[in-house]
Amino acid sequence: MAVITISRQIGGGGDEVARQVAGRLGYRLVERELINQAALRAGAPEVALAMIDELNLLGLSLTGEDCRAYLAAVKTVMEELAAAGNVVIVGRAGQVILAGEPQSLHILILSPDELRAERLARQCDISAKAALERVKSSDRHRRIYLRRFYDIRWDDPSQYDLVLNMTHITPESAIDLICQAIAQRFPNP
Repeated sequence: MAVITISRQIGGGGDEVARQVAGRLGYRLVERELINQAALRAGAPEVALAMIDELNLLGLSLTGEDCRAYLAAVKTVMEELAAAGNVVIVGRAGQVILAGEPQSLHILILSPDELRAERLARQCDISAKAALERVKSSDRHRRIYLRRFYDIRWDDPSQYDLVLNMTHITPESAIDLICQAIAQRFPNP
């Protein structure tokens, strides 16, 4: 009953890798929107919306109490998902929240800014300059979020079991590597 957490960067292909890994393994895929919906149900709506709003377009200001309620709700949801097992959790500091979970495998998928901006420009049909600004803004938000709420650097390799730089790795190779790591770490009885 394994749980995989995947941390990724905008435009880096990590979301697609997560979907494919979940499909290949027959695991449930849980992305941040579902976790934030659970936080909304737990009574932390403004914080959940602010966390979804990586580019700060909504301009929401948060109280410490709201943040604590949101973080507690996300932790509860992730722990419940991990207990159920056979799940791929994308984002929301899963590598930190579930760091002590013995049946977990924590993955970081990253790529250089320029490559991510190229992908994002194609995906969103925006200029290369706008895409690069979006990449940098998203990275800044992720860095601040993890530092503020968990006191870690998101790119610290010691937080992960496997770090994949997608510069020269195809998504198919990344999927194979993750599935091999799961099979090796959690062989079927």
